Amino acid sequence: MTADTQAQSRLKCMIDQGSGKEPADLVLKGGRFFDLISGEIVQSDIAICEDRIVGTREEYRGKREIDITGAIVVPGFIDTHLHIESSLVTPHEFDRCVLPRGITTAICDPHEISNVIGAEGIRYFLDSAVETIMDIRVNLSSCVPATELETAGARLDIDDLLPFADHEKVIGLAEFMNFPGVLAGDPVCLAKLTAFQGGHIDGHAPLLRGLGLNGYLAAGISTDHETTSADEALEKLAKGMHILVREGSVSKDLEALIPIITERNSPFIALCTDDRNPLDIAEHGHLDHMIRTAIARGVEPLAVYRAASVSAARIFGLTDRGLVAPGKRADLVVLDSLESCRARMVFSAGREVTDELFATRREVAPVGRNSAKASKVAADDFTVRAGNDEAHVIGVVPGRIITEHLRHALPVSDGQFQIDLDADIIKVAVVERHGKHGNIATGFVKGFGLKRGAIASTVGHDSHNICCVGTDEADMAVAVNRLGEIEGGFVVAEGGKVVAELPLPVAGLISLESYEGVRDRLVDLRKAAFALGATLEEPFLQIAFLPLPVIPHLKITDKGMVDVDRFEIIET
Repeated sequence: MTADTQAQSRLKCMIDQGSGKEPADLVLKGGRFFDLISGEIVQSDIAICEDRIVGTREEYRGKREIDITGAIVVPGFIDTHLHIESSLVTPHEFDRCVLPRGITTAICDPHEISNVIGAEGIRYFLDSAVETIMDIRVNLSSCVPATELETAGARLDIDDLLPFADHEKVIGLAEFMNFPGVLAGDPVCLAKLTAFQGGHIDGHAPLLRGLGLNGYLAAGISTDHETTSADEALEKLAKGMHILVREGSVSKDLEALIPIITERNSPFIALCTDDRNPLDIAEHGHLDHMIRTAIARGVEPLAVYRAASVSAARIFGLTDRGLVAPGKRADLVVLDSLESCRARMVFSAGREVTDELFATRREVAPVGRNSAKASKVAADDFTVRAGNDEAHVIGVVPGRIITEHLRHALPVSDGQFQIDLDADIIKVAVVERHGKHGNIATGFVKGFGLKRGAIASTVGHDSHNICCVGTDEADMAVAVNRLGEIEGGFVVAEGGKVVAELPLPVAGLISLESYEGVRDRLVDLRKAAFALGATLEEPFLQIAFLPLPVIPHLKITDKGMVDVDRFEIIET
């Protein structure tokens, strides 16, 4: 039988089952479904043939029938922008972690791993996406490195991306973070944008308004997940941009954007997490958390469930999903109620999600081992020369990756600025870890609450150099040096000793443990950080964003303190 003949036979089977001529492969009986077109809650059988819904609003016979009396069925949820690396687990473990919560599609940008190991990182995610039960789609990383203000482990030019463009799992071009480069007509930016004209190009435009926003949109960019206020969102919506409402472990924008999640706006809005770790998912949830939080804040269920599925699908060209309707992919979530958004049962492409289903996946070999190549450091590598009366200080804003640009008069000893615990100002350092040149940059940060010790991480968006905060230079050296010994990860040090750690041997970003194991290790790490005085809910993720020079206002990279508003290194 030829491939065409097989396809025709399969299609005829779907038609026959949908029209009731033959029993459906699977029928969900006794429940109701949420019609995201009309807003009705409809009592109905749901008939499935292979991976496709073939019937609703009728009675069906099934080869297999499942009684879901009392439940409500909604389309599977779509996370429209995330970095799976930020979950700290492999794509296979991420699949196992969030799919049972109803996230049936995830659109990822593997630029975290790509900044460390280049195209090999993209290939790893594409190979994994072919094997996972949930549908993982990939947007090709547009900004590796994100800027020239930091040192990445790799560089991806347009010729590195194009070989992946036709892969079945690729949607388009991922978040274009270098918006100053876009507006300046940088040739490297233009080459990438030109190649993907007519396709999907994800945006990244924090606080961009007015003429600058117009120029950015003129480049063919269509989405933004960095919108942090309703006013900013409304301007972007009015100019035709789709808003991806974000609620990550650090970047928590849902509360501020609640006013825009309305039935009128919902076709132009989707949901995303960007960066969320297994501990946060265990304690609060994923997109399911966003949905029930929005409803609890007064959002109409129709608006937020549209944003979570059909609107997301249409924004990203995934026209085969997003509705409980004949002809659509059978990605379904069986809920106790719309308000609770707790999955009783999940179906991915018509398959009930079970441990047995996960066991059918083929493993993908890990990549990016031994990537933490920084030279050994000593305590005196973390001194900060007092060149001016005041020091530049990064002001952390809890729940935000935007930081303040502060100036403080700090104590001076032997010509060096010192920390000021009373003002909650401690040291921050970035150590180049890709084996390029060994840069070390130092500065100060306010808002961590640390009273002693140090915390270090190889997760430092987006170039993923080592970032360390601490009150004691010797502890900072202990923490940084330990990262090289464990192939990267998180380390907490106090009194010259390591008191907690989580190895992340895959590119210094991803664990080879189960998500449950990572979750439990994060509990211990958080306890260790709190024991040092840390006051932030997610201190490790907050550290990870201190070296991100595409997010205002003050950041630090291996090349120095960065004034993001001016897009330049601060000369001290």
